[in-house]
Amino acid sequence: MEQQQSRPTWSRQIEFTLAGIGCAVGLGNVWRFPYLCYRSGGGAFLVPYLLMLIVLGIPLLYMELTVGQFTRRGPVHALAIVCPLLKGVGLASVAISFIMCTYYNIVITWALYYLFSSFQAPLPWQSCNNTWNTPNCTNHATNSSYSSTASQEFFRLKMLQQTSGVEEAGGMRWELFLILILAWILIYLCIFKGVKSTGKVVYFTALFPYVILIALLINNTQLTGAMKGIKFFIVPEWEKLLSVEVWVNAAAQIFNSIGIGFGSLLAMSSYNSFNNNILKDTLTIAIINSLTSILAGFVIFSAFGYMSHLQGIPVKDLAVDGPGLVYVVYPQAFANMPVPQLWAVLFFFMLLCLGLDSEFAMVEVMVTSLMDEYYQSVIQIFKRKELFVLAVCGAACLLGIPCVMQVGIYVFQLMDHYTAIVSIMFLAFFEVVAICWIYGVNRLSSNLREMNGHGANIYFMICWLIIAPLLVTVILVFSVIQFKPARYEDYVFPPWAQGVGWVIALASIIWIPLGAVHTLWVLPGSLMQKLKLSITPYALNEKQKMPYYERGGVYGNPSIAIISSSISIPVKPPAETNF
Repeated sequence: MEQQQSRPTWSRQIEFTLAGIGCAVGLGNVWRFPYLCYRSGGGAFLVPYLLMLIVLGIPLLYMELTVGQFTRRGPVHALAIVCPLLKGVGLASVAISFIMCTYYNIVITWALYYLFSSFQAPLPWQSCNNTWNTPNCTNHATNSSYSSTASQEFFRLKMLQQTSGVEEAGGMRWELFLILILAWILIYLCIFKGVKSTGKVVYFTALFPYVILIALLINNTQLTGAMKGIKFFIVPEWEKLLSVEVWVNAAAQIFNSIGIGFGSLLAMSSYNSFNNNILKDTLTIAIINSLTSILAGFVIFSAFGYMSHLQGIPVKDLAVDGPGLVYVVYPQAFANMPVPQLWAVLFFFMLLCLGLDSEFAMVEVMVTSLMDEYYQSVIQIFKRKELFVLAVCGAACLLGIPCVMQVGIYVFQLMDHYTAIVSIMFLAFFEVVAICWIYGVNRLSSNLREMNGHGANIYFMICWLIIAPLLVTVILVFSVIQFKPARYEDYVFPPWAQGVGWVIALASIIWIPLGAVHTLWVLPGSLMQKLKLSITPYALNEKQKMPYYERGGVYGNPSIAIISSSISIPVKPPAETNF
């Protein structure tokens, strides 16, 4: 007989809240949100952004945390319980999280490289008097295609040493490779003990970035021209609200920033105590995530205003999308500030903290899901969970090696485009269909009542049933219609590279139809009986399919193996172990 295990829980509930904030608040808050505000009419963008937070972000986060806490399983088992037909959504969320963690850590690697470089005087991107600079280097921002700034050349020619395109692989950037290993060592130390270690780390990684953001804001607002940048950020261009793209961008930013569909928050909530107040955590995580984006906007645009004053060019000519915002434009602002080394060190250390807790949340999805499904095999092979976590981190580190070659920036851009833009919207659509429509809002409300003593109110019921599915569908359709091939600056990827990108996208999406086919294959009965069972919660909850900590007890009751889809599912929570 297998030794019965009990599922661990957070030592204190505040640890889950901080971990959730750390997972949701990431590098996208610092570069993506300010850029969207700049492109979408400044303060006018805040109107659809906050509206989408209320009708899309908060309800869907509430939905995910409810499913995770009630089932007390990672995304694979949780989706297999609520909708066996779409259990592939859980598998897809694990796949997409693992793919993302392989290249997301490259951004942390860059932050560490800049952090180490910030201890030099003068800063290496402060002037054009370096061995890697070209004759076309200038200390002033310019729109000319024939010249580049010192910070641009440090990023491209010193750190990346990038090639001319994806066709030219170039050599290994050994400095970046060693820093990549260091980054994975940091990730491992954060998660190797599960929630026991993660819960302690988040006290620092989730809170310290706010200290730095506030310090940067106080410093930046005292710089000449800062108010010009802040005015650009908050003064609305109301005519921009007539554009559908602005509204879709606002919804997509809420969606991607909170992390709906990635499985990270669902996996973390599975370690909550069964009677934890989910609504409190939902509101805390979602609202702090959005406030952080707005705070980062003030920090970034106050620095832009200062640069605009120094160089005599409009603020709109300074904004750059993606990594360039924090690795090219903002470092250039530091070079002109008093004590530039201090502010550079603080800023890149903040990026490190923001990246770390988002990264280890993605790795935790893979670890949790594999431990749920293959606990006995994993322990038999690796003997200890810590060694298994080390193997997962090692595999992800090896898969990230192409991103630290000279061709790395193109590999990074290709993976990010087809994972974060293409895959996640399909994944989110099927997750909403599985939970909101097939599992049903009545069951979801009953689960809440069993855990917290009260069901969902009419507002959440309407959002789950009508508004959220409608908005996710609109975003998906608009994303398909407006889809553009991957590119990096002026470089457009060749057709074969776009094909590789679609293979990367399919590596996660393909699990949805495969999961559906497997469910119909293993369920008993005729085709119609199979279809009926496939949308019945717990239809696949056979004893051998249960997570390791529930086998032989608690959920092992065969009377709940197949249950009518018209009633709620009262289930006693498994035993908990507090660290």
